[in-house]
Amino acid sequence: MANIPAELRYTKEHEWAKLEGEIVTVGITDFAQSSLGDIVFVELPEVGDELDKDGTFGAVESIKSASDLYSPLSGEVVEVNEELVDSPDNLNSDPYGAWMIKLKVSNSSELEELLSAEDYAPLCEE
Repeated sequence: MANIPAELRYTKEHEWAKLEGEIVTVGITDFAQSSLGDIVFVELPEVGDELDKDGTFGAVESIKSASDLYSPLSGEVVEVNEELVDSPDNLNSDPYGAWMIKLKVSNSSELEELLSAEDYAPLCEE
C-alpha cells in the first residue's frame, strides 16, 4: 500500500502539493517513485520560470523509464531543490521530504481541482 499523507493534495499524474500561504511545495508521490524504480536523474526548472497548471516542469529518469513532471498549479518557481541534481535517489528514500520545486501560486482556486488523499488512493491501486 502506498504512503499517502492526508495533509497533502495530489494530481492524477502522481505529484503531491503542499500549500503554505501562497507558496506550494511540489514533489512526486510514494506510488510514483516505487513505480519508477531507482531514480538516476532529475531535470528541474529554473527559479523565475512561469509554470502553467498541468504543464511540464521537468522529468525524472529511472533505470526503467523516464517520466515528465507536471505542475499541479500555475505560478512562478521561487525555489528548486538543487540537492536532487546530485542525489536523485532521495526521491526513492523520502518522496515526501525530497520536494522538487516551490511555486508562488498565481491562481489559488486551482487548488480545489487537486485530489484529496482519499480521492487519490484509488489511483494507486490500478
